[in-house]
Amino acid sequence: MNFIDYRTVVDAIDYEKAVDIIIGFIRDNVLGASAKGVVIGVSGGLDSTVTSILAVKALGRENVLGVIMPSRYTPREDIDDALYIVNSLGIRYLYIDIDPILDSYIKNLPGFDHSNRLATGNLMPRIRMAILYYYANLYNYLVLGTGDKSEILLGYFTKYGDGGVDLLPIGDLYKVQVRRLAEIMGFEKIARKPSSPRLWPGHRVEEELGASYEEIDPILYALFDLRIPIEKAYQIFRRDLVDMVIRRYRQSEHKRRTPPIADLSSAKKMVREAL
Repeated sequence: MNFIDYRTVVDAIDYEKAVDIIIGFIRDNVLGASAKGVVIGVSGGLDSTVTSILAVKALGRENVLGVIMPSRYTPREDIDDALYIVNSLGIRYLYIDIDPILDSYIKNLPGFDHSNRLATGNLMPRIRMAILYYYANLYNYLVLGTGDKSEILLGYFTKYGDGGVDLLPIGDLYKVQVRRLAEIMGFEKIARKPSSPRLWPGHRVEEELGASYEEIDPILYALFDLRIPIEKAYQIFRRDLVDMVIRRYRQSEHKRRTPPIADLSSAKKMVREAL
């Protein structure tokens, strides 16, 4: 294969069938956990919008709780979009300003370093995760994650933040595929929004990664779906982008697995012999 671009990735899936599979996935997991519904962090962005729509299709609006959790870095546009989404879907929602909680951390953590943008920024998704799990416990719900395949493979999520969830319904859809699905579902404006977790002022994903998802997703698709060798990928895509994708995947491996446990087999006494 000599040419792969984002349109190749967009066209690589049957969206109607994908929706049916995801709806069944959500229902089966909620039923299997004996849960009553799901709770979702609704940001006004692409992934949470599509996930919320799928949750309503799977469970009905009465069994989906949306939680809007803005911070001082959340633009008014995102808040308005989040409100539009929950109202359009007719789901119950809570509006919780996380700034007082964040400020409490800042005030009470010894040696808090305001200059460390990443450490400070990652507090916010972890605060949001704790809030979602509070309401999940309160109502016997599951926490529905909104991460997509691009973010998961790149490690572009906060460990025990937005990565701390019970289910990942769109975790096998690349970002450009999620955009297409949002368009199909009638949320064209949301589909066109630039991705941003808003962890600091002006935070944009593409600026942080150094490339757009239209550039990144074809590389991910080639490497992880088509399983083409890295040397072949160098012939198709920009070498620096391939290297960036591989580096991020390898460096974030710890985010995609459960914490390793030290194997003490050799230190254990032979219990059977003592019985």
